[in-house]
Amino acid sequence: MYKLGVEEWLVSAVMSMYTGAKTVVRTVYGNSNGFEVKVGMHQGLVLSPLLFVIIMEAVSREFRVSLPWELLYADDLVVIAETEDDLIKRLSEWKSFVENRGMRVNINKTHSVVY
Repeated sequence: MYKLGVEEWLVSAVMSMYTGAKTVVRTVYGNSNGFEVKVGMHQGLVLSPLLFVIIMEAVSREFRVSLPWELLYADDLVVIAETEDDLIKRLSEWKSFVENRGMRVNINKTHSVVY
């Protein structure tokens, strides 16, 4: 958020919402004991989708080649390439880039379209 010029008071407010946050897991056998959430976005929090977009914008600004070759929409990424080799290379670079910043990429949900 700092990289995008968000004011200190707003960054502090968001950080305070996440500091010490606890959750439980619901199962058919009842709820688990509460535990602290140290990574990720809060599920169901109205602010979470906006925070995710802000984070992805800040992270991807230093990496994107140029539009329209890479498009972000919510938690999806579209990579456009002229050859299959270029596409595989760009996807591998994106995967490494975001994973080095603590995020995960689910390759099993990755699809390609050839025109």
